[in-house]
Amino acid sequence: MNFDDTPQEAAFRAEARAWIAANAPKQYEDELRASSLGRVALKDANILDVAKAWQKKKAEAGWACLHWPKDYGGRGASPIERVIWQQEEGPYGKLSGMFIIGHGMCGPTMMAYASEQHKREYLPPLASGEKVWCQLFSEPAGGSDVAGLRTRAEKRGDDWVINGQKIWTSGAHYSDYGILLTRTDPTVPKHKGLTMFFLDMKSPGVEIRPIKQASGHSDFNEVYFTGVVIPDSQRLGAVNDGWNVALTTLMNERMSIGAGVSTGFPELFDFCSNLMLDDRPAIEDRNVRSKLASWAVKASGLKYTSIRAISALSKGERPGPENSIGKLVAGPMIQDVAAYALDLQGAAGVLSGPEAELAGKFQAMLLRAPGTRVEGGTDEIMRNIIAERVLGLPGDIRVDKDVPFNQVPTRGRN
Repeated sequence: MNFDDTPQEAAFRAEARAWIAANAPKQYEDELRASSLGRVALKDANILDVAKAWQKKKAEAGWACLHWPKDYGGRGASPIERVIWQQEEGPYGKLSGMFIIGHGMCGPTMMAYASEQHKREYLPPLASGEKVWCQLFSEPAGGSDVAGLRTRAEKRGDDWVINGQKIWTSGAHYSDYGILLTRTDPTVPKHKGLTMFFLDMKSPGVEIRPIKQASGHSDFNEVYFTGVVIPDSQRLGAVNDGWNVALTTLMNERMSIGAGVSTGFPELFDFCSNLMLDDRPAIEDRNVRSKLASWAVKASGLKYTSIRAISALSKGERPGPENSIGKLVAGPMIQDVAAYALDLQGAAGVLSGPEAELAGKFQAMLLRAPGTRVEGGTDEIMRNIIAERVLGLPGDIRVDKDVPFNQVPTRGRN
């Protein structure tokens, strides 16, 4: 493959670089460069406010959601132009993390299944960062089995009434809208009785409870629905065909997470270049260099696997199961990288706070990494997807696959 820019791509890159240089919030550049997975924060500003302001400025100049159609708030750019923009945006791209679910998962689902009126109404504010969206899939009793959900939607006239609970919903506490997967027919097998909706997160009956994480942050939430009314016009796809709609979301989710997860390698390399071990930089130690080399290969592999997926998108293909590879590799890698960095620090690795900023960075990585390995599908789910849908291996035995959902044995039910 030739990764050199064509003349058109070079011109696009120069235009993007010039605009970013003239408009980026440079007062936050150093903090954003120092931020990493689990620790993207600003000392003297609310990061959501800063992210929204930057996203709005990009949207007004035509740089938001580049690959989206212009009618929906995008630029109609090619996939490679989107990659070029991400390369040039650099540390300011970390501000887009507040919108990754909306832009990478909810937006594509809305484009595929919402009415034209709703696309034109809801997508431009999503692209511009004015409105934030979340994804309401996971449930306490379902674990990694998305189709095992129990949140019910019952038809009453032209509306649906929702009762149930979701968990691990990223960003729900600051989201304006969400896409919601519900069960509408419990008498058929679990994958066949689901229906998808979108809703206003400020609707009566919606209660959001942030979950306190080991890191001290609260990025995830429990969301409760008690008699929440959603008009049928906000249904996405056909009744009881929600699994097919959800697949669009899930495939885009795994691509977004797999392509966007930090590996921690750049931070570790810089750290090892400056850390002194036995009166010499850690990077001069043969064991450290061996570890770095191994992770450098993985980081490079992830980069080019992502480019392969982008090439498929450029041909109009839907994101496929191979995108699970990125998440499966990146999740454990950042956990291993963070643990290794703390091992190198020895006793200093337990410190945190301003007096140990770098140590705190790797602590935050380590505490956040398990969440990365769970969200969007656990490592085990990713391995199953790769084995069955990429390699064509025999599937796991699923005894409940063709059983009506209301007959699936559960704890407390005979």
